[in-house]
Amino acid sequence: MQNHPQKRAAAPGAGRHPQPSFTFRALLACLPVLMAATAGAAESDQIVTDRPDFVESSNVVGKNRFQIETSLAGERNKANGVKDRTYAMPTLLRYGVSDTLELRLETEGRIVQKTTSGAGSVTERGYGDVSLGVKWHAADAEGSLPSIGWLLHADLDSGSRQFRGDGVRPSLRVAAEWELPDELSLGVMPGVIYDRNAAGERFVGGVFGIVLGKAWNERLRSFVELSLPQIARA
Repeated sequence: MQNHPQKRAAAPGAGRHPQPSFTFRALLACLPVLMAATAGAAESDQIVTDRPDFVESSNVVGKNRFQIETSLAGERNKANGVKDRTYAMPTLLRYGVSDTLELRLETEGRIVQKTTSGAGSVTERGYGDVSLGVKWHAADAEGSLPSIGWLLHADLDSGSRQFRGDGVRPSLRVAAEWELPDELSLGVMPGVIYDRNAAGERFVGGVFGIVLGKAWNERLRSFVELSLPQIARA
């Protein structure tokens, strides 16, 4: 059992029909619950997490390791005069097939969303879709070059009606991470997602996120993040 969360990061926000928007998350002192079953792990090993933020880590958990990550997340979103406040419990299960490849199952978990517009406010509650995927750690950091990880996911229409997506939505993302002085870290994650709009038409959307993190000690880190779950259509 390991108990020292060291890093971070998260997923394309499966489960809702996204609209082009600006989303800003600022979470301080988030405390993900982590469990890892390891085979022959060294005492000095530290857990690297993908939760709670949007930008994924480039690293994998390691061969024969099983890791559960969960947290509480809050998000504010404003687009076209409509304001959303969303609270969720993102949860991610990771299993290491090898030292460079892992299997993944994730969900936003329980979701509470308050939408405010000129017509008033509506609050909805339910559960997010499940996403299945793999992550490949392609390269370690070297000099000024970042650590690189590739993620291939498929979001399934399995959640509550009000938060359920339409059909299977595959996505491909690449996570790049730089370790900076003073315990700072920078992560960037571009990608693409193949989704379906409200009219049932398929489209390709861009995905982008950037996060700046600060590790205060082995148990506490904070971060500020800009996430754009959908930035283009084709």
